[in-house]
Amino acid sequence: MAQQVYTLLVQVGRAPDDGMPKDAVGAAMVCYASGVDEAEAVRETVAIIKQAGLAPIEVTGHGTIDERLAEGHDIPAEERALMQRALDENAVIVAQMEPLYDEDFDDED
Repeated sequence: MAQQVYTLLVQVGRAPDDGMPKDAVGAAMVCYASGVDEAEAVRETVAIIKQAGLAPIEVTGHGTIDERLAEGHDIPAEERALMQRALDENAVIVAQMEPLYDEDFDDED
């Protein structure tokens, strides 16, 4: 089966020396990962994130580029280039990492 690139949203918690702001409670990361299926892409992403000294909590798959396009997602050229790089290099590319704070989880009700 051919490699494909999957878009993954990874939530990480705090870990010693993780480089996040001291008042952050974790972070959300957008990753593009190659794999023969989404499960392989998730396993590789979790392994890389752990090697980087981060603590993955949850991974949500958002599908391949074709699946995302079929759902009507607009995928800009910059994002497509990162996806292509992940495929070419058989790699996990971290496209974005946003620190999360307690207030990000407060109920608005």
